[in-house]
Amino acid sequence: MAVDVIMPQMGESIFEGTITKWLKKPGDKVERDEPLFEISTDKVDAEIPSPSAGVLKEIKVNEGQTVPIQTIVAVIDADGAGAAAAAPLPAKAEPARGTGPAAQAGPEVSKSSAAAAAAPAARQTPKAPSPAPAPVPTAGAPSVPERPRAPTERETVRSSPLVRRIARENDIDLTQVPGTGAGGRVSKRDVLAALESGETRAASVSAGHEGAAGAPAPPAGGTRASGALETAVPREKLYFGQYEVQPMSVMRQRIAEHMVVSKRVSPHVYSIEEVDVSSVVALRAKTKDKFEQTSGTKLSFMPFFIRAAVEGLRAFPTVNSSVDGTNIVLHKECNIGIAVALDWGLIVPVIKNSEEKNFLGLARSVNDLAERARAKKLKPEEVAESTFSITNPGVFGGLFGLPVINQPNVAILGLGAIEKRPVVVDDAIAIRSMVYLTLSYDHRAVDGAIAHQFMSKVKHTLENWTESIL
Repeated sequence: MAVDVIMPQMGESIFEGTITKWLKKPGDKVERDEPLFEISTDKVDAEIPSPSAGVLKEIKVNEGQTVPIQTIVAVIDADGAGAAAAAPLPAKAEPARGTGPAAQAGPEVSKSSAAAAAAPAARQTPKAPSPAPAPVPTAGAPSVPERPRAPTERETVRSSPLVRRIARENDIDLTQVPGTGAGGRVSKRDVLAALESGETRAASVSAGHEGAAGAPAPPAGGTRASGALETAVPREKLYFGQYEVQPMSVMRQRIAEHMVVSKRVSPHVYSIEEVDVSSVVALRAKTKDKFEQTSGTKLSFMPFFIRAAVEGLRAFPTVNSSVDGTNIVLHKECNIGIAVALDWGLIVPVIKNSEEKNFLGLARSVNDLAERARAKKLKPEEVAESTFSITNPGVFGGLFGLPVINQPNVAILGLGAIEKRPVVVDDAIAIRSMVYLTLSYDHRAVDGAIAHQFMSKVKHTLENWTESIL
């Protein structure tokens, strides 16, 4: 009996997925619920289990291809009779670029992911026409939170809430944007392409055809990136001497686009505080073994910083907000996104309602989300609806960093490395455990005075820690 394997829907707002890696090949035996392939969506990367035991008879969608949900991607012979007649894996197509974003910039791609991404198949979305250049708003046009439209016009545009928000903030009429998603749906890629398809896109395309005779040609079969990832310089200036071309993984493309959007939308400002965390360091050193024995989870520094950030957000709720055109949305919950470095990129799982959790609850949530992020076990809803984010370059030895805001947040806290330094305490030189904290914030919503008051609250909480952790 043949069992179809379909592209699953990983969330209500997800309508397509990209197969990043097949874990089995035609002819291999598979068990029910055994990981069969890996996918990447706008929200999360995940391993997809086999719906049936049997033999993988045929693979219909190659690694690197993007298809709508409910598309048949493979066939399993549940009786195991099709092993001898297993269909070979189709020849891989050309590499492609340009997909949706993720959270912030992260570490280098791992060897396994690089191998999987080295020759991805060309993006193919069945029943979807190639995107055509779309009109962009007139330069200088004011941005409004909600563009008046007739109800019937709204109903004809299929898009996600994120796409509609990007369109509102940039005064783009979605009815004029060709949709390349399933059923003509306007995707994030479409609206970003429309945003960049004016002078910027024209200049980039023109630059790609101008150059001195004999300039190196771009890689054969290469395709131009989507609007947000257009090359900033003439392409012939990129290829010279000895070089190797490594196509971006799906996750890296989405990280890149997300960062471009954030820098374009939010005017970034930065504040830095130096914090004495000697008492926190001493408390952790004293109790970490007992904490792990009694709770069954490791004690890291992250729960201390989350608790301090929550106290700051409760005192200054503007930092726990989002911008919608001319409106500021003040969130009542403190949903803290924690940047987790992966070998193949970076993802930001979210601890929902952090203000309601005690210290142990925060510690368990941090460890659980980090472990499942690295194992590709996160659900789409676990990387959504953050109201504030924290990233930790200090774990890699960074003194401090100036991170890019994770949209739709208006601020992100960066944690530097904790180091012993000589400081002045009560007019005497003392050796203390110090850390630099940085706050990147959106100046549309947060002013410098509020940002520094928020940071002072975080500093006071850490330097005067009183909460029991056991």
